[in-house]
Amino acid sequence: MAKLKLDLHDIYNRGDQIEAELNRIVEEAIDKKIELVEIIPGKGSGQLKKKVLRFLNQSHIKKLYHRLEKDDKNFGRIFIHFKF
Repeated sequence: MAKLKLDLHDIYNRGDQIEAELNRIVEEAIDKKIELVEIIPGKGSGQLKKKVLRFLNQSHIKKLYHRLEKDDKNFGRIFIHFKF
C-alpha cells in the first residue's frame, strides 16, 4: 500500500504554510489515489497537533477522507485513511 508522509517540523511556526501543506497533501492523496497519509506534527506542547486536527475536522476537508487515526503509541503522528 502506498503512503504519503508530511513532516511539519520545519514549518511548525508558519501557520499559513502549514495549512497550505495540509491542503497539498490531501489533494495529492486524492489525485494519486493513495489510501494512507501520515502527518507528523511532532510531540512538543501539542499545539501544532491541535492545529492539524482542527484543519482536518473542517467539514469541507472531513468529507474528503474516510477515517482519521491518532497513533496511540506515538503522540506525534496522525494518520488519514482514504477510500477509493
